[in-house]
Amino acid sequence: MSGRALSLRGRIVLAFALIVVLAVALSVGVAYTAARAQMAAFVEQLTATEAEAVGRALSRAYGAAGGWTTVDGALQEAGYRYPEAAGEEHEGRGERQEEHSSETPFHVDRVRVVVVDAAGLIVRDNLGRLPPGAPAPELGGAVAALTDPATGRAVGFAHVDVERAFLSAETHGFLRATRAATVLGAALIAAAALAVAVWLAHRITAPVTRLTQAAAAIAGRGGRALLPVTSGDELGRMSAAFNRMTGALQTQRELRRRLIDDLSHELNTPLCVIRLEAEGLRDGLQPPAAAAGRIIDEVALLHNLVSDLNWLAETDSGELRLARESCSVAQLVGAELRRWQPQARSRGIDLSFQPWSAVPALHLDRTRISQALGNVIRNALQHTAPGGRIAAAAGVEADGQAVITVADDGAGIAAAGLPHLFDRLYRGDRSRTRGRGGSGLGLAIAYAIVTAHGGTIAVTSPGPGRGTTVRISFPAPPGPPGRAT
Repeated sequence: MSGRALSLRGRIVLAFALIVVLAVALSVGVAYTAARAQMAAFVEQLTATEAEAVGRALSRAYGAAGGWTTVDGALQEAGYRYPEAAGEEHEGRGERQEEHSSETPFHVDRVRVVVVDAAGLIVRDNLGRLPPGAPAPELGGAVAALTDPATGRAVGFAHVDVERAFLSAETHGFLRATRAATVLGAALIAAAALAVAVWLAHRITAPVTRLTQAAAAIAGRGGRALLPVTSGDELGRMSAAFNRMTGALQTQRELRRRLIDDLSHELNTPLCVIRLEAEGLRDGLQPPAAAAGRIIDEVALLHNLVSDLNWLAETDSGELRLARESCSVAQLVGAELRRWQPQARSRGIDLSFQPWSAVPALHLDRTRISQALGNVIRNALQHTAPGGRIAAAAGVEADGQAVITVADDGAGIAAAGLPHLFDRLYRGDRSRTRGRGGSGLGLAIAYAIVTAHGGTIAVTSPGPGRGTTVRISFPAPPGPPGRAT
């Protein structure tokens, strides 16, 4: 098939058109067939009733005359005597037929009535096709038995409507009118249905068209294109979901741009220091030992940054493996605090730990959780002024969750920065150096470790200069609780 493929709207309209045409054709066919069958049954019943009436009239005529001599009069009385069929000419025939037709409007067709005697011989054929006295062939129509009223003896049979002509003109006229009315109604229904199909197809495809255009705009310009949400149905929810996706995509683009900027900054700073130290060493401007020490420190910073990035890449790719074992939460927190105690004392910071309730042993990866706790404590030390205080606590809440908190009275965080604290390379103070504030990966790593254990981590702060609290929680262990610590 050459040319452009049929559009979705065209396919929907075509499908509706086919369904409508088939449904209308089926409805017309069923209606016409049912009307025809009902009309046939009506005529059949009417013919049987008429045959009974003719039979009674012929039986009375036979009984009154003592034979068949008055059969023509009985047929004339019943309306089935056609003089022209018997070769008779009467003046005023048209008037009599008109008068007769006004009395018996059903007899406008030439209905054949054949009277047969008890011996099976023709008594009278009102259309003159069978001569009297001839043996009667197989005859159709409604049959009425003829009896002598005086003796009750069977004297013959009357075959009414032998050729099924009774009400033929009326039946055909009625069926033609019925068919015309049905087809006209079906055409109107089909037109209305197709109009609804066109409207419905537009309603279905318009959001899809806008979605395609918006997706093309995003792919081409990298901007943000929103769709109007005009309903609460599936199409409206699709538009709303696309808008949410567009917003998330824009946010990810912004985070990616910030990630690139931050990586460039994080890498550029130690590289510049290394270059300056190397140039000073080359030009003899500083002692080799001092230059080498600073170069080693900067290389260590670069190594730590690359290690952190590699570690986060493992979590993204699903390659992070946890070596879980039964761990005492209090021992984990205490050990990590002891590791950072020398740095806290050197800055005059009070670093303490106070469990508020016994904590059951949990199945954790000891090394990974220690790394997460270390990142949280290091972050608190970096943002707490000398002479400040950092308090760690642990316990079990009413819902059974094991909770660890690390609270400091340091720099605090603005409300606008709280949602981004776990973003990679995010720094609330964009001007600080890596040496002062770290790479911005510590909390992102802690978040990845805690969530990998099925736990949650959150940061709260009343505001700048009012301290920060990090809350880590793990679900209650299934089954009997472990040893309380």
